Amino acid sequence: MASGDTLLIFTPLGNESPSSAYATLDLRNSHPVLDFDDATNEYAVFTSILPRAYSGGGLTVSVFFAMSSAVSGDVLWTFWIERIGEIQDIDSDGFATEYYADPKTVSGTSGIPVKVVRVLTDGTRMDHLAVGEPFRLKIRRTAESEDDTASGDAELLAVEIKET
Repeated sequence: MASGDTLLIFTPLGNESPSSAYATLDLRNSHPVLDFDDATNEYAVFTSILPRAYSGGGLTVSVFFAMSSAVSGDVLWTFWIERIGEIQDIDSDGFATEYYADPKTVSGTSGIPVKVVRVLTDGTRMDHLAVGEPFRLKIRRTAESEDDTASGDAELLAVEIKET
């Protein structure tokens, strides 16, 4: 697989909500979305297997989101990878160090999606994830940060993971 090729796509219906501080499933004009609050850090978690077509070098995570009401301000997203493979006791979490994306300015029209992109480099930041291994991707709207200035819910529409 070449750099820039899509490896995985996650939608709101594939979210595996953590036990607390989770984004809530909602509908916007029949589009499933995950609502991330503007005052509290909330999370979404997705599980998959790193495709065998992955050739190394890192992953590029793109989050497509719209705002429930805001037409100005920025949203700050954070990402983690947890390698499950045959090493992680699934009775506990083992996520690698987080990656912050640059704050993303929302659309000037509520409901128009924007895309935020973050590259996760191969190795430690990907929790040494290998081809064919199960893993989890955790995403947070870091609403408690001073860099997150948009009011109202950020509505996650989809997540794409590409080869870097």
